Amino acid sequence: MASTGVQQLGDVRSGKLAGNIAAFGRALRRAGVRTDAMRIALAAEAATLVGVEDKLDLSAAMEAVMVSREQDRMVFRELFDAWFRDPELANKLLAQMLPSAEGKAEPSKRRPRVREALSAPRALAKPVESARPDREIDFDAAMTSSDRQRLQHADFNALGAAEYRLVERLARDIRLPIPELPSRRLRPAGDAGRQHARMHWPGVLHEAARTGGEILRLPRLARREQPLPLLVLVDVSGSMERYARLLLAFLHAATRRAGRRDVFAFGTRLTDLTPAFRLADTDAMLGAASLAIDDFAGGTRFGASLAELRRAHARRLTGRRTLVLVISDGLDTGEPSVLEHELLWLKRHSRRLLWLNPLLRFEGYAPLARGAAVLHRQADAMLAVHNLSALEQLAASLAALMRSGR
Repeated sequence: MASTGVQQLGDVRSGKLAGNIAAFGRALRRAGVRTDAMRIALAAEAATLVGVEDKLDLSAAMEAVMVSREQDRMVFRELFDAWFRDPELANKLLAQMLPSAEGKAEPSKRRPRVREALSAPRALAKPVESARPDREIDFDAAMTSSDRQRLQHADFNALGAAEYRLVERLARDIRLPIPELPSRRLRPAGDAGRQHARMHWPGVLHEAARTGGEILRLPRLARREQPLPLLVLVDVSGSMERYARLLLAFLHAATRRAGRRDVFAFGTRLTDLTPAFRLADTDAMLGAASLAIDDFAGGTRFGASLAELRRAHARRLTGRRTLVLVISDGLDTGEPSVLEHELLWLKRHSRRLLWLNPLLRFEGYAPLARGAAVLHRQADAMLAVHNLSALEQLAASLAALMRSGR
């Protein structure tokens, strides 16, 4: 790369600085980082200002104008190091415009989003009778409204590999506001909250002392609003394999600003994923969760897993304020009597028990399986989580259920 003068946009194989940065911006988009032509142009301008003699200075200058979300910073840095380390690697990465890839995959120590960006796009699976050539749906402005509409209502279990990766990134942008209730702690009440506030008599006397005995203002106190503690139980059995990873990524990003959240995976045993969910980056969380879960894609013994939760983690349920989300298809292989006993205990120690069931994608679905029938009787509500549209409706459904008191 030359360090003097403003170079014209060119092919990275000719060594042009602007071409390298433009191709790097395209790779960032493939990794799910929100960047556009304006940010890429600012990155090229920043590179000409700071020069290319110091790689750390160049990386910091480009990161400042190309990254706007905290969770994308580590992705940017790993991709930057891989991209500008070896010119031959950059040549291979430009093969993203070709139908097939050159070279081998990057080492597994990189984040999944970085590995995906460093690999060539894969064509989506199409019906055999389709005569149109395969094409990849990319996460940028070029995706048509029909593509977005189709993916919005596509069942997670029916997605191809490239579509699945794209939908997982889209799911991370969906927010799930947890319902809030008044806590025991008090705060000064503003004008909007004075209707339900109580008089703060020590504050009244303090204000009067400052004004020579004249009472000019009546301070009031109101209860603080805080989100309900959240307990998430995710089924990682074989029948939930296509849903578990995507819903874990969704919940990690959607409840990032929630208060207390405890997350467990259950299959043949119970696995505590709360330490993994404390990681800020969703890719890092998924990596830690995959290492922690040793019964992924196995059977389902929900009753035994709940019994382990009761014995070892009962203190994680904060009184009767906890909102419990059970993500499962209800295909339990354990004894229904054990499951019913443990669900009754869980309901006594929580505020609401909501069943998020991907099988609601089937019209006319009825919980006829033994475990599903028990879960249906004990849950306060059953909600769908099989596509992006259902995830977007989940927040509104939660708020409505909490208001109705069901």
